[in-house]
Amino acid sequence: MSDALESLVLSLVPKTRQDELLKRQLITHAEEILSSHIGQVAEKDIGHLADLIKRHLLQTAPGSSSTLRFTNLLSRLLDQSVLSRKHASLQFLYTLASAPAAPSASSFLPALAPPPPTRSSSKAPTPVDPQPPRRQQKGKSKADILREYRLRLGQPHIPEHLILRDTLYLLQGISGKYVQFSVTKDAEQNKELVFTEDSRYYVPPPMRALIHRLAEVGHLYQRVDAFVREREGKVGVGMIEQSLCHHLQTQLTEYYRLIAVLESQMSTVSHEDGDDAGPERTREETGLTLKRLDVWIEDWRLRMRMMSVCVEGARDASGGALVNLIHGYAENGDPFIRKFTNQLLEEVSKPFFVTLHKWLFSGELYDPFSEFFVAVDPELAHLQYMQPSLQGIGQLASDGGFGGGDVEDTSEGHAGGLQLWEQKYQFQKDMLPAFVGETFGRKIFSTGKSLNFIRYSCHDSDWVATRERLSNTGGTLKYSDIVGLERSIDTAYQIASQRLFDVFFDKYRLLDHLLALKHYLLLGYGDFADQLMDTLGPSLSRPANTLYRHNLTATLESALRSSNAQNDAPDILRRLDARMLEYSHGEIGWDVFTLEYKVDAPIDTVLDPTAMMKYLKLFNHLWKVKRVGGALNTGWMRIAGGAKTFLRVPELEYDWHQIRLVMAEMIHFMRQMEAYCNLEVIECSWQGLVCFVEKKEGDLDALIENHRAYLDRMVKKVLLLSPKAGREENLLNQVRDVFIMILNFREATDDLYNYCLSESARRDAEKDTARGVHTRIETAEDRRYTTESLPDILARVREYGAAFSERVQAIVQALAVHPDLDCRFLGIRLSFSDFYKTRKEPQTRA
Repeated sequence: MSDALESLVLSLVPKTRQDELLKRQLITHAEEILSSHIGQVAEKDIGHLADLIKRHLLQTAPGSSSTLRFTNLLSRLLDQSVLSRKHASLQFLYTLASAPAAPSASSFLPALAPPPPTRSSSKAPTPVDPQPPRRQQKGKSKADILREYRLRLGQPHIPEHLILRDTLYLLQGISGKYVQFSVTKDAEQNKELVFTEDSRYYVPPPMRALIHRLAEVGHLYQRVDAFVREREGKVGVGMIEQSLCHHLQTQLTEYYRLIAVLESQMSTVSHEDGDDAGPERTREETGLTLKRLDVWIEDWRLRMRMMSVCVEGARDASGGALVNLIHGYAENGDPFIRKFTNQLLEEVSKPFFVTLHKWLFSGELYDPFSEFFVAVDPELAHLQYMQPSLQGIGQLASDGGFGGGDVEDTSEGHAGGLQLWEQKYQFQKDMLPAFVGETFGRKIFSTGKSLNFIRYSCHDSDWVATRERLSNTGGTLKYSDIVGLERSIDTAYQIASQRLFDVFFDKYRLLDHLLALKHYLLLGYGDFADQLMDTLGPSLSRPANTLYRHNLTATLESALRSSNAQNDAPDILRRLDARMLEYSHGEIGWDVFTLEYKVDAPIDTVLDPTAMMKYLKLFNHLWKVKRVGGALNTGWMRIAGGAKTFLRVPELEYDWHQIRLVMAEMIHFMRQMEAYCNLEVIECSWQGLVCFVEKKEGDLDALIENHRAYLDRMVKKVLLLSPKAGREENLLNQVRDVFIMILNFREATDDLYNYCLSESARRDAEKDTARGVHTRIETAEDRRYTTESLPDILARVREYGAAFSERVQAIVQALAVHPDLDCRFLGIRLSFSDFYKTRKEPQTRA
């Protein structure tokens, strides 16, 4: 304790350093004060002290409202639970107020004397001035000593009010008298700070460092201000970028207000400095200094840095990418940066949310500067969907076949539904803000497309009711309510998707059209297919160039009226048409005949031309299967019915037995193929599509995707396609070769059948002639099927039968290693008793 008191006395009273007696007296007096109970009272009465203060206020300022103000302040003080020494604080303030006027500067302790004024003359102090010697006797600080040293050299420190004025200029990006921004810039467009050399003043390094720190704000201000001014005079600036500039200009306006307040405070101090009595003390206590300016600017330094970063990023980004860039700074641990970024995003993202609201709730894309994450194809922007009332529905009743079927709409102002659905609007992932996320971005994209499709393609009369439901989903979309945004997106997505499904399946009967395609093009109506094949068979056996479309159409209508297909809706039947594919020389009607199902907008969005081509490919294959199967059935019935005729040629009994075996093998092959195509592929695929339709989940893209999967599955399995590149249709070609072999075998058996009939008739005629009765006249057919032609006919029968067995054996082997499980099961059914495997083993041993 004594050492601490001694140190305190020596620092406060420098005279005691030479006077030992004075030092001991002061230390003793201090110890007595510490050991006494001066100022301590047993009970602290704040009410009595408050009365004393009120009495003092009434004496010093009678008639004023100071007493009332004191009562208000006292009540607020007593409510503060943080302060624990309230009585001592009031006692201290009362003592200060009751103390006499402050003594002159000469009565201060030497170390507490006010510092000398800074506005000293540049001349060295004269010997007549009594002030320096008196200060020298009382002791000086190191700063005073250094200041006097520079005064002797004739280069004092620059007065702070001069450099302060330049610093305020620097904060506005303007060069001052003593400190200036350099004209040249470095590679990063940064300016250097240059201090003007002045022989009268000296700028110390600490002051230079502080000015450099303050000048950073001015340099950043120049960047931000230049960006805002550049965008103001630029044409084609996006709305998001305009919003950014508006927010930056608002921030700069607040910055101007702060600079104006600081300048006014400096002007007040400069005016007071006109009086030379204690100007430095006035500035230090109430005026503006560089350090106080640095404290005032600290908050704006962080703001300017953030604005400068956003400005630099905005030069290479626009629209949603710019919002995404700013959003990246929101994930920061600094609460100031996070708060500033959130405020900036709240303002900058307003144009984005305006565009989002129109797209999400109206299906309208208002994006003149391509800033949204949904972009429109300029080549398709002016096109509209084909209207059903103009393309097909009005013509069906007049000509029964969509304007003859050969006339196509080549109008430049219209496009197919699928083309506009998939290509008119594009999803731009790089423009999607991160706070939305790709999942919700896809939902927004789909919702807007669905609403646009409902309005302009489906011509939905209930669109107003749908829009009313959407408008009730939530409030205003904004950045600060991300949870509400996600909720609104989900609700709008569900409403739009549900309405689109209702329009497709209730208004345009899409499921009926899909069912019609299954019944007619996939030959689901067996009686219709049999009737059509029976009536068209003779015509299709002729060369293709002898067929006429009107004959095919008339035969088709006859088959429709003769089967259960007549119970279908007239609109479905009018869409069905028969035509011929492009043919080459030598082809017959079976090779070029096909059925066609006409579709129009908007169902052509799902049943697009590519899908219809797949339906036609499936029809052509199934039609061949039906034709071959029908030919085998007819041949088998002829063979079974003519058994008694064959008995009259006993030498051919063994050959007919072998023919029946081979034909039974062929019938087994064709029935397994038909059952596989119809039951395990088409029906199973159809069931999966119906399940999706009944759930009504997802959007139009999901419906298109499921229909494509339904078609692709059927094409892949029915046509036995392989995933190996370059070998996709190897198995299909083998199956088609088998079909040709079966037809050739059937033709050979027909020749043998006709030979047997001729031979039987000839033998009967010989018996009649032997009895003297002539009952037969020889015809050209009798001369064709002679005994000399029999070996050739039998050779053809054996050849085609053996080739069939070999090719089916190869097909079964290929199916056994097929990657598709259903195709493997088809191979098992074709050789369920290892028939072809046991046949292969003797051939291998041979």
